[in-house]
Amino acid sequence: MIDTMKQIAHSWILDLKMYEPGKPIEEVARELGFESVDDIIKLASNENALGPSPLALRAMKHVASQMHRYPDSSAHLLRRALSKKLGVKPDQLLIANGGNEIIEFIGHVFLGPDVDMVIADRAFAIYRLIGDMFRSRVISVPMQHFTHDLDAMLAAITPRTRVVFIANPNNPTGTMVNNKALDLFLRQVPEHVVVALDEAYVELLPEDQQPDALKYVREGRKIIVLRTFSKTYGLAGLRIAYAVAPEEGIQLMHRVRQAFNFNSMALAAAEAALADDAFVRKTRHMIQAGQKLFTEYLPRMEIAYIPSVTNFMLVEVGQAREKFHALQKEKVIVRPMDGYGLPDHVRITIGTREENERCLKALARVLNKPEPQF
Repeated sequence: MIDTMKQIAHSWILDLKMYEPGKPIEEVARELGFESVDDIIKLASNENALGPSPLALRAMKHVASQMHRYPDSSAHLLRRALSKKLGVKPDQLLIANGGNEIIEFIGHVFLGPDVDMVIADRAFAIYRLIGDMFRSRVISVPMQHFTHDLDAMLAAITPRTRVVFIANPNNPTGTMVNNKALDLFLRQVPEHVVVALDEAYVELLPEDQQPDALKYVREGRKIIVLRTFSKTYGLAGLRIAYAVAPEEGIQLMHRVRQAFNFNSMALAAAEAALADDAFVRKTRHMIQAGQKLFTEYLPRMEIAYIPSVTNFMLVEVGQAREKFHALQKEKVIVRPMDGYGLPDHVRITIGTREENERCLKALARVLNKPEPQF
């Protein structure tokens, strides 16, 4: 007798691990009985503490009355704007419902039971989850100093390998590989391998530190560059991202993309945000100031951390899950990293000056350290 849906489902589905997202403010308030959410700060999901781009907000208000219409499934205007800004062809661009959907597209096109994929062991968790979902063999390569070891990843490639995922900068470590190492790696990758280069955080870097990964697309390499509007432009709630790849790769992903996979408001907001250079500069300034504050005060508090190039820091607190719960009682939400094999670390998003100071003071109380004086 078949009594449950589990008995009907594929047996391997039951072994898939579920991704743990950052805890929503409202959920923490409900669980801990806080009457208001206004004084809870969320530094768990690498969101932009400044909110959405003001130009994006204006665009959303402008198109709100048109939400009874389906979106342009070709995303013509957004692809045209991206093409002009990035110096690539419109046909080298694909718009998606967040970066995770692009990762899933890559899985649909290239992965399967007889296929290997290579990742770093402390890279974005979704890569492994997608590999497992498509029943591929996931080859996990240890990082060196919390950074992708590209030589070891190259050596891990097998004749069955079809995709190598690289996050640069990497989530959750906040590190990145330099241009020389990345260039050497890409020139040595075998011809049967596609490189998925996830640059979700790249625009947060100072312009002179941003690698020119798009040149590999222009050269026709087997590469898919992933970028998002969630981080830099503050549009995480709209779930809008894009891939840049040779036309052939884009067309392959279009074959598995559903029509209307993104919404009209997201398209309008993303197009407007691309022109908001002032907001991007303000965001970078906030991050640089936050990095400076944390790197100044964490050593004073004798708290170890991994130097970061982007808008979050990996901080060693010991028994991180316990400290995560204790910080929530202080009305500060961070992200425990035990799911990444880092049971003593939390990831802290860099926020506004006020949020960063509150976080450091809460850390001091939870870890029994002298409270910092700013």
